[in-house]
Amino acid sequence: MTNLFTPLTIRDVTFANRAWMSPMMQFAAVPDGPAVGSPTDWHLAHLGSRATAGAALVMMEATAVQPQGRSSDYDTGLWNDTQAEAMRRITGFVSAQGSVPGIQLVHAGRKASTGRPWPDPDRTETHWDTVGPSAVPFGRRAAPAELSVDEIGAVVAAFGDAAQRAAEAGFRVLELHGAHGYLIHQFLSPQSNHRTDAYGGSLENRMRFALDVVRAVRARWPEELPLFFRVSATDWLAGDTDDPRPGWTVQDTIDLAVALKPLGVDLMDVSSGGSVPDATIPVSPGYQVPFSARVRKEAEIATAAVGMITEAEQADGIVNGEQADAVFLARVLLRNPAWVRQAADQLGAPLAYPQRYARAFR
Repeated sequence: MTNLFTPLTIRDVTFANRAWMSPMMQFAAVPDGPAVGSPTDWHLAHLGSRATAGAALVMMEATAVQPQGRSSDYDTGLWNDTQAEAMRRITGFVSAQGSVPGIQLVHAGRKASTGRPWPDPDRTETHWDTVGPSAVPFGRRAAPAELSVDEIGAVVAAFGDAAQRAAEAGFRVLELHGAHGYLIHQFLSPQSNHRTDAYGGSLENRMRFALDVVRAVRARWPEELPLFFRVSATDWLAGDTDDPRPGWTVQDTIDLAVALKPLGVDLMDVSSGGSVPDATIPVSPGYQVPFSARVRKEAEIATAAVGMITEAEQADGIVNGEQADAVFLARVLLRNPAWVRQAADQLGAPLAYPQRYARAFR
């Protein structure tokens, strides 16, 4: 009996199975001009192919809520209606395949303006000053400007505006990126948040920005649609490892999940790391799954596991073992777009093929 290929309903959205496509940056958006930040044909093909191959949730990559929150000129954005309109073609196609279209919203904070991971011989990328909760650099990068309280409020409002545009664009799941050292995580972690006002210091204060964002988003995101929150369960620093540097811990994540649930967060997408460039992380297959299991049990909230989940039986065992309610698949879907369909075959729960492909199996 496989639970990986059973439906899951959250609010008014039913997912056909629990094998989901994780948001993965493609650095393929329009880089300049009036349509800057809009998705391109690459995104339609990239996301659409995973929908036709059976992923029940197909998540658009980390999409910036403000121009300065992008990692590169080629990031998708959702700070204007032109971008939202360009996304309708993608959400319409994904939905037509029986998959749920989702989007992840982000502000990169001090990790913004880093450029694409590969050089572009035809274009010199622009770079801009970055912001963060404190003027603390990430590794050898330039220190960000510390956000004022008014500027924090503007970022919170930008998340809310983007959430409304996401709904209007046809997305049916929204995820907030609070992990991997991006702005929400920067406020959460004492490694990057050295503030002494209401947004820094105690755990309650460091969580304030995340909770403000969730309130603003939930107010603009339809009540009947699910809201997810991606979290780095640990910085892999003090409290969880022998590294003496202060960091965000698994217990902090549980406390955060408890605070987010009554505000309307339906699922925690549990990852880890990203707060410092040199943390020692014991990477191995499914290494983050225990964090998902602990958050699910102790915070009594739905979770999705992610990270080096590559085999059908492994993914099925995570769901069967109640370590997570679903699994997010990332690089394995870059290597093999048909992974979900093949996993269903292996587990004896074959998926129906699109009618245009069905004759290949008669």
